[in-house]
Amino acid sequence: MSPRRVLVLGATSAIARETSRRLARGGARLFLVARNAERLATVARDLEVRCGGSVGTLAADLNDETRHGEIVERADLALEGMDTVIVAHGILGDEQRGQASYAEAEIVLRTNFLSAASLLTVIAGRLEARGSGTIVAISSVAGDRGRASNYVYGASKGALSVFLQGLRNRLHRRGVRVVTVKPGFVDTPMTAHLDKGLLFARPETVARGIVRAIERGADVVYLPWFWRVIMLVIRLIPERVFKRLRL
Repeated sequence: MSPRRVLVLGATSAIARETSRRLARGGARLFLVARNAERLATVARDLEVRCGGSVGTLAADLNDETRHGEIVERADLALEGMDTVIVAHGILGDEQRGQASYAEAEIVLRTNFLSAASLLTVIAGRLEARGSGTIVAISSVAGDRGRASNYVYGASKGALSVFLQGLRNRLHRRGVRVVTVKPGFVDTPMTAHLDKGLLFARPETVARGIVRAIERGADVVYLPWFWRVIMLVIRLIPERVFKRLRL
């Protein structure tokens, strides 16, 4: 089997970095896209030193939807036909500010859902025409049910999960797989301000689960696995009870 040719969007995030390392160790060719050019270059150099071979890069703001066609085209050319795409960009945002101001909420919604939906539309069209490929997008368990403490972020990820579900249904018959990844709490710079508890996972753990999901052809994966059980319980709580809980 030939090495995977992987486009990683949001490549400087902690989860994306660890996933790229695991894929590179397996012989994959990588093309990385992220907003911060300096951090992107550091990630690429790290991969080249650890795993050998060159890594393609492109610095771009993924919220600029006018560039999405160009980004996908350049990655596809550099990889000589990408076969795997990982959509990993996103922000947590400030929930209190988002609840008080739609302008603040829109930043979260645009980054986590609208920009991802735009990229996925471009990518899906290309892979569908090719009749093969794998799309992986990182959503969140927060999208499984709206909670008072993080419903702006949760709404952005819930919308992404539904979009991916429909995309998976559309592309299944065309030979393209769509994998939805739903991590729980992950110890990354994005959650540095939060108190860490037993439910927090390391980025390496999540990356291992992502690569396993790609290899096994999963549809939806909760990472770590126990979040599937936790979220099942949370979804089953009646609304009349749920709205009284301090979650």
